Amino acid sequence: MRFIAYYRVSTDKQGRSGLGLEAQQAAVRSFLQGKGWPPLMEFTEVESGKKNDRVQLAAALEACRLHKATLVIAKLDRLARNAAFLLNLRDAGVDFVACDMPDANRLTVGIMALVAEDEADRISARTKAALAAAKARGTTLGGFRGYLPTEEDRGKAAHAKRQQARQAAAPILAEVERIKAEGTASMRGIAMALNARGVPTVNGGQWQAVQVSRLLALSDKA
Repeated sequence: MRFIAYYRVSTDKQGRSGLGLEAQQAAVRSFLQGKGWPPLMEFTEVESGKKNDRVQLAAALEACRLHKATLVIAKLDRLARNAAFLLNLRDAGVDFVACDMPDANRLTVGIMALVAEDEADRISARTKAALAAAKARGTTLGGFRGYLPTEEDRGKAAHAKRQQARQAAAPILAEVERIKAEGTASMRGIAMALNARGVPTVNGGQWQAVQVSRLLALSDKA
């Protein structure tokens, strides 16, 4: 069986230290012993669970489609508060399994997404009410919080973003190399071949020559 693993940690500090990540990897390894360890690929997202734009999740799902693999997640309950993640997982058309909830299916995930969305709306409403009450009391909201990012911080953030983009593009680039090895070299020809093979862009659309050119440029900068 083929598996692709997806892990998520909430902060850069957790990503650097392995805190949380090592536990997820151990859970996946234990679950996949005798079934398909090691997984074909592993993707790690370092960001807030509230963020909806998950580059690594999109890459992991795309890799599952390319390799006809099952997505494996260490803990679904840890991600169950994020409606966008759950809906993406439900609608991706990819088989998945969660180590802590191996019987979860698309129906289960859909219900969890509705609950997560309702809870997020309630939290937002309570936060807005609290801010309005504080403002009515004359409390100053917002303002400078005592930290400004340095050039080094901005450079590290830009580097991390580039690395994420390259990792997301890796399975598509592998397919492009196979297409080129078969004798197709033009950007237009590669785009047509990717579309014919059912390989979507990162955003789920159809390939055009200019997108292939950008993809190859990203590889050259690596």
